[in-house]
Amino acid sequence: METTVKLYSLSYNNTKTYLAALLFIAGNLALPQLFHLIPQGGVIWLPIYFFTLVGAYKYGWKAGLLTAVASPLLNSWLFGMPLPAVVPAILLKSVILALAAGYVAHRFQRVTLLSLLAVVLAYQILGTLGEWAMSGSFHDAIQDFRIGIPGMLLQIVGGYAVIRYLIRK
Repeated sequence: METTVKLYSLSYNNTKTYLAALLFIAGNLALPQLFHLIPQGGVIWLPIYFFTLVGAYKYGWKAGLLTAVASPLLNSWLFGMPLPAVVPAILLKSVILALAAGYVAHRFQRVTLLSLLAVVLAYQILGTLGEWAMSGSFHDAIQDFRIGIPGMLLQIVGGYAVIRYLIRK
């Protein structure tokens, strides 16, 4: 399925950038809390990335980058999850996600399941390589591919649905 979208590339001197980022950060604070009610919900469903994907795809990499950096830091500080030891890896993946989503949205000017699949695979593969370099443990680095496939599918299908919804509003 393909949908042409009205995408934005908000700049840092635009108030809308910060308002959009605040809304997506709030989503990235609330969604993980819901999924953490499920045993292993965070590592299975990867909820901390969801609104970073949506925000960066719809409003550009700058709004996405604000969301990508603030979300894991605030979640760790406020709720203790993610654990401080894994925050650097999550930050790396979040930043790659924001940049990849912003790039793909800008480059293709449409949202498709295939484009979101490409974004999710890009941030997961590059992030896994970076996490492996940081931790030295390939086993730990591929955790998202071992356990988080449902979360990646949620990002692709759910992200597609939410972006399409935002297009109509």
